[in-house]
Amino acid sequence: MGGKCPSRKVKKRRFSHKTARRSKFLLKGDDEVYNEILKQAAAAAAAKPLPLDEDLPGMGQFYCLHCDRYFASEDVRDEHFRSKRHKKRMKQMSGPAPHTQLDAELAAGMGMPDNGPKLMSF
Repeated sequence: MGGKCPSRKVKKRRFSHKTARRSKFLLKGDDEVYNEILKQAAAAAAAKPLPLDEDLPGMGQFYCLHCDRYFASEDVRDEHFRSKRHKKRMKQMSGPAPHTQLDAELAAGMGMPDNGPKLMSF
């Protein structure tokens, strides 16, 4: 009578394979990427090749600085450069500097205490 409980199927799908895949390569925050772009612009003359890394796609040679992503080949990276996601990220990184952790702490009231000027010193 009745059959299996329908909620059983839902419990099996609790953990998605996409979340495990997203956390495989940790992405940097917007403020860290922005600081790296500024450093690269300052040292544009010293263009060194990327070091080889077997754990990264394409041995770590095909990298998009703005999106903080590695690609398997040059063709895939060039296709990414033409994508809407990359263009949106380029526009975001060329604008004003993103908020940093220091900004968040100051907004939460966790910064240095401001007690005003010293009136009397003993």
